[in-house]
Amino acid sequence: MAEISEVKPTANGEAGQTPAQPQMRIMAQFIRDLSFENILSQKGISGDVKPQVQVQVALDAKRRGNPNQYEVSTKYTVSSKNEGTDDTLFLLELDYAGLFLIENVPDEQMHPFLMIECPRMLFPFARRVISDMTRDGGFPPVNMDNVDFVGMYRKQLAARAEQQKAEQQQADQKPS
Repeated sequence: MAEISEVKPTANGEAGQTPAQPQMRIMAQFIRDLSFENILSQKGISGDVKPQVQVQVALDAKRRGNPNQYEVSTKYTVSSKNEGTDDTLFLLELDYAGLFLIENVPDEQMHPFLMIECPRMLFPFARRVISDMTRDGGFPPVNMDNVDFVGMYRKQLAARAEQQKAEQQQADQKPS
């Protein structure tokens, strides 16, 4: 009895192989740098302490030795000021990175993949480190809300487009 295999037509109607699905594996994840400063204990702030927490996030990605291997770094700066004053209570800086093996992602989609999907995979682990560090530093644990990496990426693209537009306007205004 002969086996029957299904051959799917391609976009132009010819029979062919289905395209390989994108694959991502986390090879390693690690704390590259971690700093926690308990400024409250150094200054000895008196009165009521009502922390106001602010979180800033920065991303970086670079290719490693293997053509399909990338290192993605998420940098968090978490600071807390006392409500109603400019007294800083604590400052936490975390650089949390992951090493990813990424295959079958088209070149034009690689940058958004690195700046959205990879940080999204690292986020729960970085959130736990931040929560543990603030708790161990003598403050209520900071339980961060999810970070909108898609929104961050879109803002970055808009800022880059605005900068290029301003540079182009400056170049057009210079006399030849």
